[in-house]
Amino acid sequence: MANRLLTREELAIDPVEAAKLILGAVLEADSPDGTVRVRVVEVEAYRGGDDPASHCYRGKTPRNEVMFGPAGYLYVYFVYGMHFCANVVSLTDGVPGAVLLRAGEVIDGVDIARARRPASRSDAELAKGPARLTSVLGLNAAHNGIDLTDPNSPVRLHEGERVAPEDVRVGPRVGVAVAIDVPWRFWVNGSKAVSAYRRGGKRGVVRVVPGP
Repeated sequence: MANRLLTREELAIDPVEAAKLILGAVLEADSPDGTVRVRVVEVEAYRGGDDPASHCYRGKTPRNEVMFGPAGYLYVYFVYGMHFCANVVSLTDGVPGAVLLRAGEVIDGVDIARARRPASRSDAELAKGPARLTSVLGLNAAHNGIDLTDPNSPVRLHEGERVAPEDVRVGPRVGVAVAIDVPWRFWVNGSKAVSAYRRGGKRGVVRVVPGP
């Protein structure tokens, strides 16, 4: 049985702190196929105007408007013309910030997840990476803007067992074109579902100072 839902108030914080809060949380998605639950084991924080790697760096657009809040909503976007990525919106209404859900461990609905990711060589690979995570959960553009804090929502974010501080690892975000050294990626040490690190480019561009 899943724990309580995380609240909007809990998520209305700086994305760096929200990322730590979401690490170990359980994302639950309903569909006609059934329900899949994933324990989040890897996340990345993104801000707005002071984060050149963020979708909101240059202001609000129809694509990124969900990221401007309020907190607790799902921001889903399409990337590379192939994949969907899912984010949990944080900060307060009108101030952009979100946490990218990079990887997770499937803890319920494994058969559904396997059917959605038949090429996965092991269960640890089912949600190993942001596109795989959305795939096993059945998330797509129709889920953009869904309230994760609503118990009647088809997608919900539950509090999970807190990850012990000594088991949390911190490093730069994966594959971003700018702000490549900012240590806003957090993952659970030892989880086989954590995705491989791929350094982005370009070197020598604007960097963001971590923290609020």
